[in-house]
Amino acid sequence: MTTNDILRRIRYVFDLKNSALIEVFALADLTVSQAQVTAWLKKEEDEGFVPLADSELAAFLNGFIALKRGKREGEQPKAETKLTNNMVFQKLRIALNLQAEEILAIMQGVDFRLSKHELSAFFRKPEHKNYRECQNQILRNFLMGLQRQLRPNDQNTD
Repeated sequence: MTTNDILRRIRYVFDLKNSALIEVFALADLTVSQAQVTAWLKKEEDEGFVPLADSELAAFLNGFIALKRGKREGEQPKAETKLTNNMVFQKLRIALNLQAEEILAIMQGVDFRLSKHELSAFFRKPEHKNYRECQNQILRNFLMGLQRQLRPNDQNTD
């Protein structure tokens, strides 16, 4: 999944307007314009599409955590310059304050089965022997499960 895909899906799942996206970026101390947000939300084939940098998505996810859970005391987390699906999954998990059982239930909502052990492998440090890379399919299914849970009457998949 591209960073733009992830931003579009999160925006849709949580029904965030462009102004709300700008506020979420601001929570992570990143100032973005309406034009930037519009360009990021376009499809790759559309004129005016601009790729979203990993650091910008990381800032958005940090802002999303602050929006959902409140800003942490003291120094704010710095946006990573390189993001992996594991990091995106972890940041969404933190923002939504999800336990393993809740994530597994979300995944079952889209008929995607994972064991608790497989799930925990995604949240380990990369140097851990049981670390497992989160594939696009898993992140996509998680976001689809969230969509089905939060927007049950909406069958739009984009």
